[in-house]
Amino acid sequence: MELKDLRPAEGSTKNRKRVGRGPASGTGKTAGRGMNGQKSRAGGGKGAGFEGGQTPLARRLPKLPGFRNINRVEYLPVNVSRLEAKFEAGDVVDGESLKAKGIIKHADALVKVLGDGELTKALTVRVDKVSATAKAKIEAAGGKVEEPC
Repeated sequence: MELKDLRPAEGSTKNRKRVGRGPASGTGKTAGRGMNGQKSRAGGGKGAGFEGGQTPLARRLPKLPGFRNINRVEYLPVNVSRLEAKFEAGDVVDGESLKAKGIIKHADALVKVLGDGELTKALTVRVDKVSATAKAKIEAAGGKVEEPC
C-alpha cells in the first residue's frame, strides 16, 4: 500500500451544498433562507449576545471583580517580636531605625506596630500607628509610645 492508494471510507464524505444555483438544484432562488427579512439578507441576523434590545449581560456586569477603595491607606505591619529581636533596650523605633535594621525598605513608609509576640525591652516607639495590644506590651515592658500614632 502506498500513500496514493489511501481513500476515505465509503460514505464518510459528502459534497458541500451549492445553494442558489437555479431552480433544478432544489436550493435555488432563495437558497434555503426562506422568503424576506433580516435573516434572508447577506450579513443579516443579530450578533452573538444580542438580547432583543435589552442591555446585554456582558455590559450589565462590572468590568473587574471587587471594589478598590481609592482612599485606602496601606501600613507595613511590624510585630513586637521583630522589635524584640532587632532592637536593644532604650532604642528609639522609627522609620529610620527600622530601615537601618532591614525591617522595612523605605524610611518614609507608613508603619503599624502589631502585638504578635512578646517584648521584654523598654523601647521608645515613634511610628505612624500602634495597635492596642502592641501599645499595652510596649508600656508593660517599660517603654513608651509617642505621637503621631
